[in-house]
Formats: sequence, structure tokens, C-alpha cells
Amino acid sequence: MTQQKNHLEQPLDMVFTLSPEERRASAVSLPTAAVAPAPASVARLQFTRIGRAVGQPLAAFIPVFVFGTMITFLLGSLSGLSPAGLQLGESATPEAVAALEHNWGLDRPIYVQYLDWFTALFRGDLGRSWSNGQPISDQLLQRALISLSVAGLALVIGITLGFTLGALAGLRQGTAVDRAITAFATFISVMPAFVVGIVLVAIFAVGLHLLPSAGYVPIERGVGLWLSHLILPAVALSFDMVADVARQLRVGLIQARRENYVIGALVRGLSERRVFWVHVVRNAIGPTLTILGMKFANVLGGAVVLESIFALSGYGVFASHSALQGDVPAVQGVLVVSVVLVVGFNLIVNIVLSRVMPAARRGI
Repeated sequence: MTQQKNHLEQPLDMVFTLSPEERRASAVSLPTAAVAPAPASVARLQFTRIGRAVGQPLAAFIPVFVFGTMITFLLGSLSGLSPAGLQLGESATPEAVAALEHNWGLDRPIYVQYLDWFTALFRGDLGRSWSNGQPISDQLLQRALISLSVAGLALVIGITLGFTLGALAGLRQGTAVDRAITAFATFISVMPAFVVGIVLVAIFAVGLHLLPSAGYVPIERGVGLWLSHLILPAVALSFDMVADVARQLRVGLIQARRENYVIGALVRGLSERRVFWVHVVRNAIGPTLTILGMKFANVLGGAVVLESIFALSGYGVFASHSALQGDVPAVQGVLVVSVVLVVGFNLIVNIVLSRVMPAARRGI
């Protein structure tokens, strides 16, 4: 027993220097508690961790979604607008207005209207437009694809370029490369997306005739043609994300490289490249992922602004036209879609964060 205790108290460096025969002898003398668990137990543990990684963020975001839909519905109800203003005009009699509002169910208590509207959301039913009576879901589908195409491409550009610049600056801390990347990130972070869009159109569309200046082409007509109409608004929209991701990742990498576990890994002989990509990046990526979750709402909002510059008939244009007409259900539909997209993206970010970062998995 004393010999076994002394053997277990040997330093790790001494254990790694043992001969193969001594290592086999050490394995025999280990207590039974060190035996690896059965494959079924490992699979059950992994399944439990995955369930918690998905369930905990989902449980946190369900109240956010419910609260967002409640505020969206209340804003429409408090606007005081009625379909009578669109369909009957200002000369309508009170009886005709009351009959029309009864047909739309607007004479019921507000909580009954909200419950009916909320339950219909789970069937994909966003209601009907006051202006033309068409289903809002059908009108938003194609328009949302346009806005999401621009926002998705901007997200890909922002993540790819931002992570590349941030990692390069973190690796070359204090060098001319680091200072150049920091200056570039600061410069593009103060440039509004609509100004960048106008400049890009003037250079690449009007001056060089390399890309179309406006319009949208469905992907069915060709991926290249589809990308050529999206690249300019996506690049203009990605500038702010590139800057924030690069700067946040740089700071996180610099802080993580100063931790004791990094120094210990280097002292034990692990290569600097392996320590950086396997250990440092995984522990430094958390704040950057959080920034992505916060920036997604800005990307959607920026896509709405850029639609007017690049003549894209996205759901931002649909929302502005509906608001000017006083079409409350259409505006509510746009807001609900926005809430779902933002909440869904943040849910994905939290799940990825819990799986990537070792520190985030400790509570799972």
C-alpha cells in the first residue's frame, strides 16, 4: 500500500519518462477507480451534456420570444389604426367601420386577440394584410429571402475576415502587422454602411463596370449571377462586424496567451502553434461569439437600410410601405420574423459557445 501511494505521488514529468515496462507496472498498480467507463456510460453522458447544452439556452430564450411577441402585438393595438381607414376611406359611416372591425375580430378583448394571434404563429400564419387581404406569410417569404441573403453573406464575410485579421493581430502582437490591422479595424468601424455602399457602387459599378449597381436575381438563375448582385451590399454591411470581431478576438487571444496553462503547456514541450490553435483560441473565442450574437440584429437592420440604395425588395421595403399605409398586421409580421431570427441566431451562438469553450461546459 505504501509503495502504491508513493508511486501515485510521482510528478507528471517523472511518469512520462518511465520505460514501457515501468508504465505497464504502473497501470497494474492503479486503483480500480481509474478504470475507463463503459462505452454506454460515455454515450449517455455525452447525450446528457448535449441535451443540457440545447435545453438551457432554449429555456432562457423562450420567455424572450414570448415577451417580444407580446410587445409587438401591443404596439399594433395601441396604434389606434383600423382596416377601415384602408378599405372604406375617411367617409365611412360608424356602422360600416364597426361591421368591418367585427369581421376582422377587432371588437374582442385584447387578450383574446393576442392568444389567437400567438397560437396562429406556430402554424406559420402571420395573419392577412389590411390593404389587400393576402396572407402576410406569402408576401414575406420571398422578401425575407432577399434580406437574409444579404445579411447571411455579410455574416460570412464578417466572420471570415474578422477572425483572420484578429488571429493574425493576436499572433503578431506589438508588430507592424498588429498595428496595421488595429488601424484598419478602427477606420472601417466608423464608416456607416450606407456611405460604404454608395462608395462601392461608384467604384465597382459605375467606374469599373465590374458588378451590377442594383437589383436582385434569384439563385435559380445561377449562383454567380446571384452573388454578383449581393456582394456589394454584403461587403458594405460587413465592415462593422469585421472590425468588432477582429478587435475582440485580438484582445481575447492576447489575454489567453498570458494564462498559466499556456505557459505550462509551452514549458512541457508542446509546440507554440498547437498550443495557440488548440488551447488559446478555444478559450479566447467566447467574447467574440457573444459579439456575433449582438451584431446580428444590427446586420438585419443594416440590410433594411441598404435595400433602398441597392433597389432590393426585401422585407425592409415591405415594412416601410406597410407602415406608411397603416397596415398593422403586415408590420407585426415583419417584427415577429425579426424577433424569431435574432432569438434563433443567439440561441445557436449560445449552443456553439457551450460546446466550444471549456469554461462554458463546466456548468453543463
